[in-house]
Amino acid sequence: MTDKVLAAVRTAPGTTEMREFDRPRIDADSALLRVEVAGICGTDVKLYSSPPTTPATKGEVIMGHENVGVIAEAGENFLRRHDVEIGDRVFLEHYVACFSCEWCRIGEYRHCEATDWRTNPDARRFGYTSAGFEGTLWGGFSEYMYLPWNSVMHKIPDTITAEEAGLVMPLSNGIEWALLTAGVGYNDTVLIQGPGQQGLAQLVAAKTAGAAHVIVSGTTRDAKRFELAKELGADATIDVLAEDPREKVMDLTGGRGVDFVLDCTSRAGTAPVLLGVDVLKRREGTLLIQGELAAFPDFPVKKVTEKSITIKSARGHSFNACELAVAQLASHRYPLEKLATHRYGIDQVDHAIRVLAGETDEDAIHVSMMPDMVGQAGGSVR
Repeated sequence: MTDKVLAAVRTAPGTTEMREFDRPRIDADSALLRVEVAGICGTDVKLYSSPPTTPATKGEVIMGHENVGVIAEAGENFLRRHDVEIGDRVFLEHYVACFSCEWCRIGEYRHCEATDWRTNPDARRFGYTSAGFEGTLWGGFSEYMYLPWNSVMHKIPDTITAEEAGLVMPLSNGIEWALLTAGVGYNDTVLIQGPGQQGLAQLVAAKTAGAAHVIVSGTTRDAKRFELAKELGADATIDVLAEDPREKVMDLTGGRGVDFVLDCTSRAGTAPVLLGVDVLKRREGTLLIQGELAAFPDFPVKKVTEKSITIKSARGHSFNACELAVAQLASHRYPLEKLATHRYGIDQVDHAIRVLAGETDEDAIHVSMMPDMVGQAGGSVR
């Protein structure tokens, strides 16, 4: 194993430089992960253009928080604590929690203040933490990652490839948001807004849970995504630019409306939430939102209360959701590998993020960053 590690470092907003770092020293309680795949999602797009400025997240940061790799080196305590062996392939969650607070004690470590960079200026989180902190390699856009004792990981069975395992996080988010948070279940009718990786993951989750009718909406540029949505089980799709989405939803549901609206749009303004409020059933529908908007002028509080709408927040994933995502991938019930549309080496990070941001002509659903591809041409795998 080399003493130097190559990584892509965000040095300023929208700027990446390739750097070499010393391989961190591993003690009895830590480990080194050889990165095979680091996925890119919409959060990376936002973090790249507008990086957080807390003490723990500013400066030089190795991004990449959807990470899959092989345990390359580990201390005895680490191996015993996590029940892993050298050579095991794992999916690494991005939360680095304290495991002693009230949230951690009930298994909800995603809410732990030790990993909440929004409220804790000294928080730790993979893909967010500055390379200036001990361990250095805190992100997946690197050949290796440093794993402290309080890492959270999930073993990946041999029946799942590394690139397929790179879909665990978006799929776990889909399971968490659609099933565990919103509560989609048997015989429900669902509108999913946005056919990106999160929307399609929620589609799979909803169909697996027994939803009777799932509608996926998007725009004209999503034509190929609509095809994939139907392959994954969507009962209908709506191009909101070519037809009236409210009329179409009501027509598809016989005028009743839907039980759930799951908003997975990005940079779409207030329109998706307003549509969701309109097309939910007459009483007690559920609206799941991501919080894309910092503020919402003229929010229709009266209509929300009159219809007894429940609004829930899409926020992270739980250990259970990740385990269910691994099981879903291992079942091969759905062609989920088709979500992984593009792959690049870590020397193409800047371009890859811009592809997912829609700044190029390429239409990417899920981008896989693969260190073994350094020096190779990346792009679509369709």
